[in-house]
Amino acid sequence: MEARWWAVVLLAALPSLGAGGENPEGPLESWTHLWFFRFLVNAAGYASFMVPGYLLVQYFRRKNYLETGRGLCFPLVKTCVFGNEPKAPDEVPLAPRAEPAETSPTWQALKLLFCAAGLQVSYLTWGVLQERVMTRSYGATATLPGERFSDSQFLVLMNRVLALMVAGFYCILCKQPRHGAPMYRYSFASLSNVLSSWCQYEALKFVSFPTQVLAKASKVIPVMLMGKLVSRRSYEHWEYLTAGLISIGVSMFLLSSGPEPHSSPATTLSGLILLAGYIAFDSFTSNWQDALFAYKMSSVQMMFGVNFFSCLFTVGSLLEQGALLEGIRFMGRHSEFAAHTLLLSICSACGQLFIFYTIGQFGAAIFTIIMTLRQAFAILLSCLLYGHTVTVVGGLGVAVVFAALLLRVYARGRLKQRGKKVVPVESSVQKV
Repeated sequence: MEARWWAVVLLAALPSLGAGGENPEGPLESWTHLWFFRFLVNAAGYASFMVPGYLLVQYFRRKNYLETGRGLCFPLVKTCVFGNEPKAPDEVPLAPRAEPAETSPTWQALKLLFCAAGLQVSYLTWGVLQERVMTRSYGATATLPGERFSDSQFLVLMNRVLALMVAGFYCILCKQPRHGAPMYRYSFASLSNVLSSWCQYEALKFVSFPTQVLAKASKVIPVMLMGKLVSRRSYEHWEYLTAGLISIGVSMFLLSSGPEPHSSPATTLSGLILLAGYIAFDSFTSNWQDALFAYKMSSVQMMFGVNFFSCLFTVGSLLEQGALLEGIRFMGRHSEFAAHTLLLSICSACGQLFIFYTIGQFGAAIFTIIMTLRQAFAILLSCLLYGHTVTVVGGLGVAVVFAALLLRVYARGRLKQRGKKVVPVESSVQKV
């Protein structure tokens, strides 16, 4: 059984073998450029930080450094390894959402419109630029074909650097709760967040953007399966109904939509594996973030901590591979790419701030509805700009998926009004 799984991964990582030896885009690439090899190299780079860090944390804990430690490094070790205050699992980490002082319906409507517009503009622009950067060439002329940018990790770094700066300035300008979580605990969510983002960018080389968006929309299915198998959770009938509708809608879209140019069964398999990796890592990120909120912290402090370690991991890995300077040189050769990367990072950072503000003002249900509509708009916009073909049946499948998601939000809201406890299936803190 294990040999079969390795055969599937090998077939996905070698597009030329899966296509019967045909490679429509040119000669066979070096095996060092295959996505599976680059994933292993990136993981090895992250491990070069995680393993020594883990050993240091265990060393300081065994030595009982919190009671015996002295010297200039003591405050730093205390903050990174032990935190500034004990964990308080029985306390609510964040104050409940306060009702807005201004009760004017007009003012509330304007604020909701502001939040919706900010989220739509930030993430629709981000999605369009993401597809542009990963699937189109730069510097193409009548005589030169141009070159594509292929290092997904460099793009992850650019997004995280600006998000770190925005979160840092926000924490300085606005009063935050006293931070008590050990800093090293952010590294686990950061590692899974970097890997999920890498899989997300890399998948665009093998599947269309609408397919990727629909895969994100159907994350509720694996989350329910994991909850059923691992946590022995029970779900309501409407949850099974909406999950079934999502499965039907996704199947209609994938089976009816025409293949993209230069696609093959192998590249499709690569895309599906990368999307599965994105969903798995992203699910871990949200669950670990939920656990970290047992400490008293704000969402922006969470944003700062996760992005800090993300920058550390990606910079270190890129330096070890010698790819950081190559990414900078590519930006120097193509000013359009530099502008796209900057705008991509701005949209990512601003989108995160809009997420926190919207949830704080209107709650997670309204935020989920806005983001669900955003995903539908993203598919439509991608099809219009990049010519993805969606048949009538495929469009109906997309409609079924988002109708099921809206039905899910409505049913959860009704149960909450009746005072029933609803098991959360996804975290409100989302990152891109």
